[in-house]
Amino acid sequence: MIASIRGEVLHVGLDHAVVEVSGFGLHVSATAQTLSQLRAGEHTLLQTSYVPRQDEAPLLFGFADTDEREIFTTLLGISGVGPRLALAVLSVHTPTDVRLAIRDSDTAAFTKVPGIGKKTAQRILLELAGKLVLDEVSTGEGESQKQSAPGDVVSAEVRAALVSLGWSEKDAAAAVDRTISATPELAQAQTAEVLRATLRSLGASKAVTG
Repeated sequence: MIASIRGEVLHVGLDHAVVEVSGFGLHVSATAQTLSQLRAGEHTLLQTSYVPRQDEAPLLFGFADTDEREIFTTLLGISGVGPRLALAVLSVHTPTDVRLAIRDSDTAAFTKVPGIGKKTAQRILLELAGKLVLDEVSTGEGESQKQSAPGDVVSAEVRAALVSLGWSEKDAAAAVDRTISATPELAQAQTAEVLRATLRSLGASKAVTG
């Protein structure tokens, strides 16, 4: 079990980073939010989840904190939810969002995640009922984060993250503008929160057009 890694970031890709640990370059899959915080040449500490696979190379997933890792590993226990889909949930929702959705039996929250349909969302809610209990203290985290204004710098960082995930610069810029226009309070939010909201918006748009 590899619970965490600490080392120099050698490379940041579209959906992964390479971190050098004791002379070995470890391939770590992560969300766009986590990857946006990493810089090649800098040192980082990531909470990790090691996923062995039969007849295939094992996978290592990295997270900004233990709360994200808990959500990820809990989702893996659900039939039909693999590591890529569990990671997609965290690309769209914060850990607090996930706990709120489970508490409120909010099927729509999970269907916003690309790859999750209504039946899978219902199965997630059924199997996680009573689990991942919401910590009331954590509900204030979003408000505290909104105290720092991102301005144009955050918008640029979100656009860059979307481009790295495959969207064109034009589409990325339009998506960020739409998201902030629809939710004005995001104008005072941090990069990760704006990125999550934009990814949710893009996921919803994809579902409608698809």
